[in-house]
Amino acid sequence: MQQKQPVSLGPLPALIFSSRWLQLPLYLGLIVAQGVYVVLFIKELWHLVHGAISLSEQDIMLLVLGLIDVVMISNLLMMVIVGGYETFVSRLRLENHPDQPEWLSHVNASVLKVKLAMAIIGISSIHLLKTFIEVGGLGELPFCGTADAFAAAEMASAAQSKLKTCTTVTQIGVLWQTIIHTVFILSAIGIAWTDKLMQNDNHKAKAAAH
Repeated sequence: MQQKQPVSLGPLPALIFSSRWLQLPLYLGLIVAQGVYVVLFIKELWHLVHGAISLSEQDIMLLVLGLIDVVMISNLLMMVIVGGYETFVSRLRLENHPDQPEWLSHVNASVLKVKLAMAIIGISSIHLLKTFIEVGGLGELPFCGTADAFAAAEMASAAQSKLKTCTTVTQIGVLWQTIIHTVFILSAIGIAWTDKLMQNDNHKAKAAAH
């Protein structure tokens, strides 16, 4: 079978097509951000290990959820870096690599968009779960930054107590976070439904052409 010769582009099309490499510094910057999240993960993990005996069950749970949050954001970064580079810049040529991600073999702009939407929902779920855990302090603990919160912190310090003395959660904040999470879910459903309709149209067009 004769191998196809590469197409020779004119000066303007070649310039426009080569402009995709302008995205390379963006993906390299995301790799740096990935390294920052590794440092953040190690920092949070140290806090968890260091306070394993003195921290309350709720504080440990919040720290663990924070670690999961960092991991999920890191996964999101990897999807954007690997999938975005493969889709919009250049082929990575990982076809025979043993560690090739399963989803990368059929990635395109639509698939990447749906996967990113699902990852954002996962991250939002972790934040909402952390908020729900802290909801128990509503009405019992003063809001952080207020005079009552400083007074409670001084009393806890005098008593050498390590219990939480204030909360950053409000009823309106919980409500809005729940609404935003619902909007994320509806947006992901809309993206997936639109992608499915476009795929059905493409299949019908190919069937009609044959």
